[in-house]
Amino acid sequence: MDLGPFAPYLAVAEIILAIVLVALVLLQAKGTDLGGFMGGGDTSGGYRTRRGIEVTLYRATIGFSVAFFICTFLAFIAFGQAI
Repeated sequence: MDLGPFAPYLAVAEIILAIVLVALVLLQAKGTDLGGFMGGGDTSGGYRTRRGIEVTLYRATIGFSVAFFICTFLAFIAFGQAI
């Protein structure tokens, strides 16, 4: 399967996926602050369930990260064949 002709399109798709993925990660709610990293901050230790838009953002982030990985893999093959 020759993916060489698709190399420019895969590069554009990869840039778009990267921008969307960065935006989705930045929109995620913060779990704990830096103080919680070293043992300080909120010590309730409770598990918080994602609801509504949080679960949608979470699932979209996973989906776009998988799409980004697949696109990167295909672009790697395509640019190798285009040379």
